[in-house]
Formats: sequence, structure tokens, C-alpha cells
Amino acid sequence: MNTRHSLKYCPENAEALTRQWVESMVVGLNLCPFAAPVVKQATIHYAVEEGDKDEAVIQAFLAELDRIQASEEDELATTLLVTPNALPEFEQYLDMLDILQGLLDRSGLGGVFQLASFHPNYQFAGVSASDITNWTNRSPFPCFHLIREGMMTRVLMNYGDPDEIPERNMTLMQELGRDGLIERYPPYADYIRD
Repeated sequence: MNTRHSLKYCPENAEALTRQWVESMVVGLNLCPFAAPVVKQATIHYAVEEGDKDEAVIQAFLAELDRIQASEEDELATTLLVTPNALPEFEQYLDMLDILQGLLDRSGLGGVFQLASFHPNYQFAGVSASDITNWTNRSPFPCFHLIREGMMTRVLMNYGDPDEIPERNMTLMQELGRDGLIERYPPYADYIRD
């Protein structure tokens, strides 16, 4: 599968396409048990950083970290920072993920918030780029998901076996295949290639 952006994946559509992806893929397929309640309660914030430089991404992350800290959980539960013009290569993205995690840890907030990662070219270690299981973490644009750790812990306490989630999601991707993914999220038609 070729995972390069198509013209339909333009930065101007970043928030709408990401929101659609969250609702149809992440919530629609229950890839994350944490996602459905925050979407239903409208406590998920989509922040789009249009800059293409690392410093712009870092500053946007720090601003979103400030925003979520200053908010009550029932007002703002989680944030998706979308960077449509930055970090197109997965290795660049991973380097930035390390930087942002370091900032989170040095701020003393490592146990309060956690980062989840999504990228159009996401690739699990030891898995080929064309493996469909990578699509559990493939988003329309590079995203950094800032999650309240306490909230995640509470959700997972009521979930049978949280350790089975990644394996379940990978199996689901294999069962859906290319056509199933496109059916769930039609923009993939111009995004996934055999």
C-alpha cells in the first residue's frame, strides 16, 4: 500500500478530515475505548498547527498542554494536535514525539498526561510498511494525542482486558482489508493503494 497524501488531504481540511477519521474509524470501530465518551460529550479538542517547522509544533504542543491543564476534565478531556504541514516522514515524527515526551516528563506532568501517536505512514516495529495492521495508528495527518492519564485509567478499569486491545485492533484491520477500510472512511479511497 502506498500511504502518500492525495490532493484531497489538503491542510485546509485538516480538522474536518481528522474529526471524520476519529468518528468513523477510532470510535466507529471502537479502536480505543476512551474515544467514544469524549466524542459524545464533545470534550475532545482538535488543534491544528499549520506551521511546518519543528519549533511551531513544539510551541503548539506547549500551548495545548497549558490549555488542558487549565481546563476541567468535563470541559476538555483530551486534545488532538494535528500538524498537516509538518513531519511528513514517520522518522521525523518519531523524533518529535521523543522531544514532546521529554518536555512532558521534564515538566513533571508525565504521570498526569500521556501521549499517543498517529501518523499517515505509521509503522509498527518489525512490521512491513504495507502491512494493513499499521492502519490502527494511521491518521490523515500527523497527530499527537494528549490524554489525561487518570481518565484513561478509569476507562480501562471497566474494560475486560486492556492488553488485548492492540491485538484485537490488528485482527480487525486484517478482517476489514483495504475495501473495508475505505467503506468505513471513504477518503481512504484516494489514500490507500494496493
